[in-house]
Amino acid sequence: MDRTEPSIVVGFTRSPEGRAALEQAEGEARLRRARLVIVHSSRGGGGERPEEALADREELERAGERLAAVGVAHELRELVRGASPAADLVDVANELGAAMIVIGLRRRSRVGKLILGSNAQDVLLGADCPVLAVKPAD
Repeated sequence: MDRTEPSIVVGFTRSPEGRAALEQAEGEARLRRARLVIVHSSRGGGGERPEEALADREELERAGERLAAVGVAHELRELVRGASPAADLVDVANELGAAMIVIGLRRRSRVGKLILGSNAQDVLLGADCPVLAVKPAD
């Protein structure tokens, strides 16, 4: 990939939060005429059930097909390196000199709002570029 081409990095999960992040990242990529880099990270090591891994891969591939159909330049990355999802997102963003990282956030209770999710917090603290955090619609 050409490092001079702007990139938007988005964390992919098969969840309402992940879908909201992908939708927002697609809009940002269009707005900025940037390449969208979709990162799905898992630690590996047998912690994930095979049917879950297959479902993740299938949804990731469907997202790529949909983006190709509407003309959004993109790249899919499936990472199984033993790192946390936050570390993988920050590493990819740094590698590409990304313009932005987009992540999805869960809605939290009043008490839960005191503590941001650990992956989200690690991305916010570790990223060298702006981070856009989105929540799914109600």
